[in-house]
Amino acid sequence: MTYSSNGSETYFPYIKAREIFAPPEGYKHVSVVVPVKNEAGNIEILCGEIRDALEKCRAIGVETSEIIFVNDGSTDRTGQILTRLETEIENLKALRHKTSCGQSAALRTGVIYAQGEIIVTLDGDGQNDPADIPALIAPFFQEGASENLGLRAGQRKSRQDSASKRRASSWANAIRKRVLKDETDDTGCGLKAFRREGFLLLPYFDHIHRYLPALFKRDGWHISLCDVRHRPRQAGRSNYGNLGRLIAALSDLPGVLWLLNRRKLSPIILEKQQ
Repeated sequence: MTYSSNGSETYFPYIKAREIFAPPEGYKHVSVVVPVKNEAGNIEILCGEIRDALEKCRAIGVETSEIIFVNDGSTDRTGQILTRLETEIENLKALRHKTSCGQSAALRTGVIYAQGEIIVTLDGDGQNDPADIPALIAPFFQEGASENLGLRAGQRKSRQDSASKRRASSWANAIRKRVLKDETDDTGCGLKAFRREGFLLLPYFDHIHRYLPALFKRDGWHISLCDVRHRPRQAGRSNYGNLGRLIAALSDLPGVLWLLNRRKLSPIILEKQQ
């Protein structure tokens, strides 16, 4: 798989992810990762909204930030627009998959390249409101914040989707919540914040982004939920139909349940023999 940044393509093996986990202690940097495919009509406005939201994050202790768009094999003008935005916005990185590999792969590419200790993800269709980012990430930066908080998941309120889309999502969420007991009503919400090191230690598979609460809990992290806004799509169309979305949401459910049941406690490593 190849990726592109500033016009030059490089090969980046995923195996190197484990070599670049932890930022320096006390480093307060946030990376916003946005997977996109054929979203030329949405990304410029979305980018401006993300930049404005990150400016407001300084008030809660965020020192520096970056925006990473991952172009997952778009065939419209998404690539050209991102190339231009990368020259105009100092903290914007534009990465590219040579061919479409899916949302989960694009998300992981962005997280691997990210420099932040905290990763924020949101969908590239503009339906997630970046103005919710400061409230979403605040618990990670407040005084006395728990080091065990691994994931903060957005929960969409007053969804601005068709009735059929809402029904398909509701069925998938109800089945998943009952089977996995992840205590989350809406894992399909793209707006999430999590610790980069925690994400990169998860077992990777396609559609992993739909199961992050269960997988973070599996590894011993605490998760919390945050009500967020949801907006109508302004341009383009979804890459999934309702049936395709339902199948994608449930097809990996048996495998995730197997992973949860096969979990072993992480070893406690003692530096000296007792």
